[in-house]
Amino acid sequence: MIEITAYTVESIPDKFGIIPGKRYEFMLEIEVSEEDELFSEGGLYLRVIYKEEDGRTGIVKYEFIERSTNKYLDFELESEEVALVESFCKEHYLESEEQN
Repeated sequence: MIEITAYTVESIPDKFGIIPGKRYEFMLEIEVSEEDELFSEGGLYLRVIYKEEDGRTGIVKYEFIERSTNKYLDFELESEEVALVESFCKEHYLESEEQN
């Protein structure tokens, strides 16, 4: 199971209006157990693209990034981890609007 230890969130502008709704980019610093195959001594980020459209919200995509190398890691979240990340993003995505 992952643990979110820090984060940033930014609104992603769509200057051309191609994609309906609003998009947000989360950079979640995460920790995982040393026994987990995802474990990295350099630490991990989870980059999440989150959307809001007509009151509906959800994860568009996510990717793991090794913090020390900025290298993409090809792993999937488990279903309960997806629910945790989605809940976290839903709770915090409007913070990007407060920063503007």
